[in-house]
Formats: sequence, C-alpha cells, structure tokens
Amino acid sequence: MRWTGTIAGFAAAALLAGGALAQSSPFGPPELIAAAKKEGKMVLYTANVSEVEQEIIKAFNKRFPEITVEMVRAPGGQLITRVKTEAAAGKLIADVIDHSDRGLMRELEDLFQDYAPPNAADYDPGARVSDKLWPRMVLGWAVAYNPAIVKNPPKSWMDLTKPEYKGKQIGQVIAPSGGTTWTRSMFERQVLGEDYWKKQAATEPALYPSNAPLSDALARGELSIAPLLYNVIFPKIRDGAPIDYVFPPEGVPMTPFADGIPKTARNPNAAKLFLNWCLSVEGQKFLVADLGHFSALKVPPAYPKGFDPAKVKVWFPNFEEFEKLRAPWLEGWNKTYNYRQ
Repeated sequence: MRWTGTIAGFAAAALLAGGALAQSSPFGPPELIAAAKKEGKMVLYTANVSEVEQEIIKAFNKRFPEITVEMVRAPGGQLITRVKTEAAAGKLIADVIDHSDRGLMRELEDLFQDYAPPNAADYDPGARVSDKLWPRMVLGWAVAYNPAIVKNPPKSWMDLTKPEYKGKQIGQVIAPSGGTTWTRSMFERQVLGEDYWKKQAATEPALYPSNAPLSDALARGELSIAPLLYNVIFPKIRDGAPIDYVFPPEGVPMTPFADGIPKTARNPNAAKLFLNWCLSVEGQKFLVADLGHFSALKVPPAYPKGFDPAKVKVWFPNFEEFEKLRAPWLEGWNKTYNYRQ
C-alpha cells in the first residue's frame, strides 16, 4: 500500500521522527524502557565490591526508580561455581552476571543471550571477548605513594627498580592474586621488558595478598610506594588519606570486566536497561568520576584526575595471550619474587 497526500506525508514523517528519537535514546527504545518498568525488578550477580555496587545501583535508580535491583555478591571463584551449579540444576535466577575474569565468563558463553547496548559501536573491541559480554567497568593501575614519607616520588614504572627504594619501601600485590594483578604482571613483562621483574624484585618489595591491605599499609605509612588499582586508592584520597599517585607514561594496565544476560533471565528487559544505562555515556561518566574506574569507550566521557591521554597509554592485554601465558608466567613471577603459595 502506497501512502499519498499531505496527511499521509506528515504521518510518515512523524513515524520517521519517532523512530529516530527511539534510536537516539542512550538507554534503549521506549518499548524496552516500558517493559523494564513493568518487570520492576532484576537480580544482579556480581564479584564486585558490595559497597561500590550499591553506589552504582543508587545512581541507576536516580534515573529509573521504578526498578529494584537485588544484588547477590560472592568472590570471583565462588560466584562462577554458583552460576555453574544453578545453571546445571535449572535454578539460575540471575538477570545480569558481572565478573572481573573475562576468561571464566567466556567459558560460560553458551549460558548468555545475545545482547548489545545502543552504543555498542563506540566501545573498544580490545576490551571485549564475546559479542554477548560487555565491559561495564574497567579497572586501571596507578603508582601510588605516601607524600608524607617519600621526598623523591616515582614518576614511572621503571623508577620502581631504583636502588634508592630498596628495603621494603615498595609494596607489591602478588601476581597470582587475581585477574587484575596478572594483567599488571603481564604488562610489566611485555612492555617494560623481560628483565623488569628481576630488577624490581631486587628492591626487596613487601608482598601483599591483595590491593586492600596494601593500600591500608600505604596510608598508615608502613611503606612508601605501591602500585595499586586506582579505584582502590580513589575513596581513600577522597576521605583524606595521605596518598598521591601518578599514571606512568609507559602505560596503564587495564582490566575490563565482563557482563552478560543469561538466556534464563526472568527480567530480561530490566536487565538490558540496567546494562544499557551502565554502558551509556551517563553511566560511564558516573563510574569514572564518582568511583575511580576507567571506561572502555573509544572516546571516554571522563578521565581520572591526573590522567592525560596525550601522554599516557592505555594498555589492554591480548586476550588469547592473557589466557595462554598466565600459568607459565605466574610461575616465573613466583620464582623471581621468591613467593610460595
């Protein structure tokens, strides 16, 4: 049937305008938003820090107060085990699964439905490992120090090999701690050189199991310098802790999370709206400015304070190498740093 006449022309124009408006919405078309509000709830499984995730949910609810987000939080390995067990029994209740280990998530790829946010084309493909999984958040490393103690603070990764910092002035999170520390260690060897570990280990750094106790020790002045995830030191600095930092010019190792929607999601529209918001410019700006994260958008809406994209490189690990090299290189790191698990 062919439309003719002025009224038909206006009607067609209105339809086109409405379609363009829906397409331009950063959170999805009106019918998705309406369906999500009708569902009114969703369940989020996450390996993220509970306090951080609560802040994200609160910000999401400022935009969409009609949707209640129930959070189930568990450490990384336990969360994956729970997902596998529940999925095998047909009892998986998660509407969104969020995890920091992209490798573990890709192993479960068949559990997830097809999904892409409205701004999918704006994301760096290097931060993704599957068309079904998206980097809702990205964690990046900084070299932190206590300015009350350090008179000559480091300005680069290579500075952490200087003899003047010898004698447990530097703290290091052990490489086998998790995906973020393996990312940092892989960056050190690939970008800074195969002998970097040997040179850095010669400074006799104090080894810590994770970022949390190391950042506490730095704030207390128990050591002077520590490579740390920026999102870990961000709230401490905000609260007045004596910590400063640099983003080294050689690069900032980045660890993208992976988020997906299971095929069995009971509230798929609310799940899509939640991820659409998180992955939108508005959501990404909140994650960077208010929580100290980075963004995998090709043109980030914001950068952390002190990060100059013209001077500092962003480094995402090659995923295939990330998986292939992990075991042998971590074994090498353990030997170099004389660390026994």
